[in-house]
Amino acid sequence: MKISYNWLKQFIKTDWSAEETGALLTDLGLEIEGIETFESVKGGLKGIVIGEVLTCEQHPNADRLKVTTVDVGDSEALHIVCGAPNVAKGQKVPVATVGTTLYTPEGEAWTIKKGKIRGEVSEGMICAEDELGLGQSHEGIMVLDSTLKAGTLAADVFDIENDEIFEIGLTPNRADAMSHMGVARDLRAGLIQKEITKELITPSVMSYHVDRRTLKMEVDVQDLDRAPRYCGVTLVGLKVAESPIWLQNRLKAIGLAPINNIVDITNYVLHELGQPLHAFDANKIKGNKVVVKTCKAGTKFTTLDGVERELHEEDLMICDAEKPMCIAGVYGGIDSGVTEGTTSIFLESAYFDPVSIRKTAKRHGLNTDASFRFERGIDPNITEYALKRAALLIVEIAGGEIASDIEDAYPKKIKDIEVRLSFDNAKKLIGEEIPRETIKSILTSLEIKVNNVTETGLGLTIPAYRNDVQREADVIEEILRVYGYNNVATTNKLNASISNSSRFEDYKLRNVISNQLVAQGYFEIMTNSLTTAKYLELSEQLKEEHNVEMLNPLSQDLGVMRQSILFSGLEALSHNINRKRENLKFFEFGKTYHQYSEEREEYKHLGLFLTGTKEEERWNGSSDSVDFFFLKGSVDGVLNRLGLSNFQTNPIKSDLFSEGISLNQGKQKLVQLGLVKKSIIKSFGIDQHVFYADFNWNSILTLVQSQDIKFKAIPKYPEVRRDFALLIDKQVEFKAISEIARKTEKVLLKDVSLFDVYEGKNLPDGKKSYAVSFILQDERKTLTDKQVDKVMKKLQSNFERQLGAELR
Repeated sequence: MKISYNWLKQFIKTDWSAEETGALLTDLGLEIEGIETFESVKGGLKGIVIGEVLTCEQHPNADRLKVTTVDVGDSEALHIVCGAPNVAKGQKVPVATVGTTLYTPEGEAWTIKKGKIRGEVSEGMICAEDELGLGQSHEGIMVLDSTLKAGTLAADVFDIENDEIFEIGLTPNRADAMSHMGVARDLRAGLIQKEITKELITPSVMSYHVDRRTLKMEVDVQDLDRAPRYCGVTLVGLKVAESPIWLQNRLKAIGLAPINNIVDITNYVLHELGQPLHAFDANKIKGNKVVVKTCKAGTKFTTLDGVERELHEEDLMICDAEKPMCIAGVYGGIDSGVTEGTTSIFLESAYFDPVSIRKTAKRHGLNTDASFRFERGIDPNITEYALKRAALLIVEIAGGEIASDIEDAYPKKIKDIEVRLSFDNAKKLIGEEIPRETIKSILTSLEIKVNNVTETGLGLTIPAYRNDVQREADVIEEILRVYGYNNVATTNKLNASISNSSRFEDYKLRNVISNQLVAQGYFEIMTNSLTTAKYLELSEQLKEEHNVEMLNPLSQDLGVMRQSILFSGLEALSHNINRKRENLKFFEFGKTYHQYSEEREEYKHLGLFLTGTKEEERWNGSSDSVDFFFLKGSVDGVLNRLGLSNFQTNPIKSDLFSEGISLNQGKQKLVQLGLVKKSIIKSFGIDQHVFYADFNWNSILTLVQSQDIKFKAIPKYPEVRRDFALLIDKQVEFKAISEIARKTEKVLLKDVSLFDVYEGKNLPDGKKSYAVSFILQDERKTLTDKQVDKVMKKLQSNFERQLGAELR
């Protein structure tokens, strides 16, 4: 949420810097995530001064240029070449002096320099309004009021605004702070705690009156549960036009684009007071009747964005005598809004049920400034006040008259909340005894009424707009945040308890593996468990009937719980690749969720995601791309670190992988890994290979529990290495060589590894060459050549007999 500091200071007069104010608001719970500078004119007209044209002569070398001398308040006049057709002697004009930075409409900066134009010296530029950002015209230079003094800064002449904008990370419970007035209320409470008393200045509506009762609009609220309060008034004789500059600047400062004076005023009051408003063209309301009701399910309705929507039977609608005009509290209709031809309006101000608005907004995938506030709960007692405020602004800016009494349908008043506060409970929860007078001062500054005071506590009335304060604990939280968390004393004593937990606890194993993967260059990602059901189209093995669906999804793209962590990982890869980070190693510990008949299951996973090169490019490094074997090495490293070995390798058929394998131990599937199919990664805009490993973490946790940790002394005697270059059939895998070798020599053989593969010229058809190394060691004595040769002959014999291998 964006808050303008200039606007905020209209409610509270303060000379604090934006940084000081932001720090206090953060302490109060309205976290300031950033402070940005806003300039209604980019550059703030720095370097622009008012000049007087002293002479204006034809350029000797150009028909369309003039040579002028301009007084800008300095001792010497400036020589400026100007191409504007309307420049003339005696004019007061804006001048950009040498060194001034101007901006194109696209925001590109360029600097005024001294130079020559067709042989004549030019020491600045006489500006048109579009060159200064003050308008759109480029037909000629700006000719200003003749009474202006040469040398006056343009920033002091033109109505521009420089502001500082707070970006507030507002928590959902703080609906009361979703406006400048709401933030000002909190700021005032914080200042009072610092013994700085400031008045909260609210806009006056004392001048509100009905001019002539010429346009009555009947209001019929048929659904009082969804619309507990509904107000409206008519205005006639309006002229729809651009808003004044001050109003446009207020909206631009908080990121809103001005539309027209009527719509801009409703937006202004929304952000000023927190009350959403809506203006209907009165001439388009059939029967001069406004009906607040639900419509039949399936009713077609086209909203302002031109999208035809199908209404739900629980959607609250604002209708006229014939048809729907607006989705209440969410979005207006295309046929009832204010246009350039509008001369009379029906202005709506209401309090709608938060749950109803939230469901409707989510149902239609709409998120507007109005629904954002309604669904969190606004102040039901500000409805009429905000209506009067907007009506007065409309009359002031757009002209016209207030043409009816206010229709206020409010049959059942929403009551304030009564709460009893115990001093003892406050001390217990805060951890410190706050003086009772301070507590009363804080509550009063928050507009919480103290009804009675006893020795043990206070009787309080909470204003209706604080719908997040309904219990004693909520009141204590309010006291603490205004008193200041930093003001609560800390103790030097630290209490801790020792837990008796197994070394095989899930979080411990995850930490071990996380540290290992990070040391290997992986980055951990944490993706959303909510995803879109569209990903089911990418895989036949993921079934729609297994989706765990959200009853009230945040959006259509977050409508189901994920059945695979692959797709959320691909989203992370795509996000980084699109930002030129193409060499990626990610891992994630996450869960998948599945619906089976009436039961739901969730499974733990570890996912590895690889793409790009093994290392970042550098002069002495390798630029090899990651491949299946690089991923397999990472997978083996994880399993070995957990003490898991002797697993079987099987090829898998999966519509997620173009090629891959599965590592199993008995019937337990531990890991599936391989190259992700191109058709899948293309759906994420990725055009480079992606390798993926999916660990069944549940199975791994089960197997780890049964693993015994074995220790043995480091051998004192040296290893011996021997190599074979084996000519074998192409279909023979290294796995077969390794298994034969380990069965042949179970005691002395410590390791078998493949260090070279050759397929090419000088080999018989259907053959390939494997270079294999064998590590031999006797842990009790030094091996002799005779012992080693004996083992190697046995290996050679078994390779020749079982695999048809030949030594090269």
